[in-house]
Amino acid sequence: MFALAPVIPDVAGFDDLLQESLAEGHRMLLRFDESWRSGSNRFERPGETVLGLLDDRVLVGICGRNIDPYDINPRAGRVRHLYVGQSVRRRGAGRLLIAAILDGAATHFDYLNTNAPDTAFAFYERLGFAHLPGVDHVTHRITVG
Repeated sequence: MFALAPVIPDVAGFDDLLQESLAEGHRMLLRFDESWRSGSNRFERPGETVLGLLDDRVLVGICGRNIDPYDINPRAGRVRHLYVGQSVRRRGAGRLLIAAILDGAATHFDYLNTNAPDTAFAFYERLGFAHLPGVDHVTHRITVG
């Protein structure tokens, strides 16, 4: 059974998930780790959060929500660092993480942007995100407010 909890890179299991993501050629968890440790992004501003998905107390996924640094609208949010481990893909883990990130987002944001890899386009579109071709730093957006 899945559970959600706030997470930082020092949580048990993060290093394993980081190594798995790097082996697949993904750098989102490495960027999360580096920005957290440098203090450049700690998900501490109003409306920001980073959540871990646990499966039997083992970290199997991560997703965050930030103020969007690339959008001039102060009520623009951004889905950050979404990664779901291989062991739980196709079991609703990604959907659960996105639902948790969307929950309460409208209090602080009008919409959430993301910059997804091509392989994740269909996933985001199934969840209601609109594809925005040609927009710098954004592939998809969902209205929340």
